[in-house]
Amino acid sequence: MGAVVVDDNPSKVKAPDGGWGWAVLFGCFVITGFSYAFPKAVSVFFKELIREFGIGYSDTAWISSILLAMLYGTGPLCSICVNRFGCRPVMMVGGLFASLGMVCASFCTNIIAIYLTAGVVTGLGLALNFQPSLIMLNRYFDKRRPLANGLAAAGSPVFLCALSPLGQILQYEFGWRGGFLILGGLLLNCCACGALMRPLEPPKNEKETKEVEKPKPKKLLDFSVFKDRGFVIYTVAASIMVLGLFVPPVFVVSYAKDIGYQDTKAAFLLSILGFVDIFARPTCGIIAGMKWVRPRCVYLFGFAMIFNGFTDLMGSMADTYTGLVIFCIFFGISYGMVGALQFEVLMAIVGTQRFSSAIGLVLLAEAIAVLIGPPSAGKILDATGRYMFVFIIAGTEVVTSALVLTLGNFFCIKKKPEEPHGKEEVAEIGEINKLEDKAPQDEKAEPAEAEQFLKEEKEKNGDVVTNPETCV
Repeated sequence: MGAVVVDDNPSKVKAPDGGWGWAVLFGCFVITGFSYAFPKAVSVFFKELIREFGIGYSDTAWISSILLAMLYGTGPLCSICVNRFGCRPVMMVGGLFASLGMVCASFCTNIIAIYLTAGVVTGLGLALNFQPSLIMLNRYFDKRRPLANGLAAAGSPVFLCALSPLGQILQYEFGWRGGFLILGGLLLNCCACGALMRPLEPPKNEKETKEVEKPKPKKLLDFSVFKDRGFVIYTVAASIMVLGLFVPPVFVVSYAKDIGYQDTKAAFLLSILGFVDIFARPTCGIIAGMKWVRPRCVYLFGFAMIFNGFTDLMGSMADTYTGLVIFCIFFGISYGMVGALQFEVLMAIVGTQRFSSAIGLVLLAEAIAVLIGPPSAGKILDATGRYMFVFIIAGTEVVTSALVLTLGNFFCIKKKPEEPHGKEEVAEIGEINKLEDKAPQDEKAEPAEAEQFLKEEKEKNGDVVTNPETCV
């Protein structure tokens, strides 16, 4: 038996920005789609579960909540696993967990068992796939990384548009048990995506030095990222943002029904939002990759958050179906921008070496906000009976997070003075200085050499004819 090959991300390996990286991008696209769309797609089976077990809607809603909580809350655990075993083995095991959870859930006889299987086990499996896929994407792309992040993030709306209708068909044809079983089989594709995550190999010279040098103990979770002001500001801002970011998509359908529109027209609003989101994410990735924009990507992210927050505030005043359609279009654009930029900005702040630990800690902080956000909005709705206040509070939270991010970076992050002189440049400067020191001596030596030359020429050829141009 061979030892596990640990993907320790050799520092001297240059990101290929293509080649096998496109296969890694495809795998990340699929994993992102399953991770974000699956908790929403499972909600299609809730009515059947209510009828089967005689429970309420709030009881079934815990399945999606547990899935999201596992996706976000297990961030540090995923970071430790990746730093210990590497991305590929972790994703392969995660794919097996995700599939096993849904297959076991199809045989459950009570809702608690479904919480443990479809919620905890499948959620853990998706988490073990999602985070390593982003880490590998960061390692394979550098110059084209904003575009790669945008394309990978587009997996979320694409899979949402595909999995929800598929779930309805499966429920109609096979019932919720057959549907869970087939979805479990689909989740085995995560293992195939994990197999695509081939570790980057270091150069031959680096391999030889690694064999000679003693292996340094690697931190399983690097808490030194908290010493980075940029990371702390990003974590605080992202946690505030998540409080309100997911609220409008959860309540917009109910909002339309409350105004008096049919169920089909109300559900179509999410289709509009998802369709716009599909194109917004890659487009934002292209813009973020531009030469002038990329160094200022954090401010573009701040603009996207402000755009999203103001869209929520404007949506609070929508009282017609046309107004809600316009809201969903603009929300889809801003939501797609946020989705395309959130991990790109984190990568730019912490760098490749610390990203595996940083993303785990950020997701843990966001997990708390994910659990608090929608239920808090529901309580506000129960207390006031008006959706307007829900949208206003959500928009205020997102705008606040944008101000924390942009103002924090502008005032608290000082640009380090440029230190472009490496060892080679310092050596070159030293040689130039030495030449400058020798220059006066050379100038003194030139007339003596010229006189000697003239004397030799005079002895050989007689008198030298001089003119103003050749005269020394």
